Amino acid sequence: MFLLASLVFLSIAAAVGGVLLLLLPDRLFQRLRTIENAADKPDWGRSLAQAIGPFARVMAPSGDWATSPLRLQFINAGIRRDDARLIYFGAKTVLPLAFAFGVFLLLRAFTNMDELTVLMCLMIAALVGCYLPNLLLSLTLRERKREIFENFPDAADLMLVCVEAGLGLDAALSKITDEIRMKSVALAEELHLTNLEMRAGGSRAQSLRNLALRTGIEEIGTFATMLTQSDRFGTGIGESLRVFSEDLRHKRQVRAEEHAAKVPTKMLIPLALFIFPSIIMVILGPAMIVIVRTIGPILAAQ
Repeated sequence: MFLLASLVFLSIAAAVGGVLLLLLPDRLFQRLRTIENAADKPDWGRSLAQAIGPFARVMAPSGDWATSPLRLQFINAGIRRDDARLIYFGAKTVLPLAFAFGVFLLLRAFTNMDELTVLMCLMIAALVGCYLPNLLLSLTLRERKREIFENFPDAADLMLVCVEAGLGLDAALSKITDEIRMKSVALAEELHLTNLEMRAGGSRAQSLRNLALRTGIEEIGTFATMLTQSDRFGTGIGESLRVFSEDLRHKRQVRAEEHAAKVPTKMLIPLALFIFPSIIMVILGPAMIVIVRTIGPILAAQ
């Protein structure tokens, strides 16, 4: 009886397992399908480079791109595409023409300006279109630097904990890369590139200098110099990291206080443009109505 019950149980379990295996998707098939979809997914950057890339020759400089300061700005902004230069200079060529043409159509459709005014508006629109890629690149660069600067003190504290726990510097960097990714993807990417460079055979000092060059942040350059000197002279990394992390936290606090001190000055612009005129209208509006109703009949009688 026990044998029969066991066989029935095993048969039912095997049947249920077979049904689940048929219904549940295969993980290998899912992975292959994901890779296939990623390969078939259109790359907007490549399409954009193919569309406006031929126009890049008009604005592109003739110097060596490898040593260009603009390439360093692209790297600091996290833009590492090979065709980023084509998109940038192509946009600086196409956008002025597009903006000028759009403004010309709007002015001809809705206004009757003279030719000199229209020409002035077209020149302004072309200048805006020419410098718009510069503005976008500057905003992206500043935002990425701000993100890395604000999250690097936490990474330094985590490195101090890892080093004091007995991990080596390479293992500590790898651990920080995994942990800091939840808070700052940009900093995690830069640390990951540093780990890959050291694993590929690059020296630690050169990898850290490249990290400071890619981020463009002075504090990370100081961090690289500190670790290089500690490694060269054999001093304790833990004490150096403790002093450095305290200094970073102090700089972050000072920067936050500086931004907070600028808030009252920045509030003057909306106060002067929007709030004060409204208050003046609310306060003086009824008085002006009374004055007009009182003086109006007197002036009309005269």
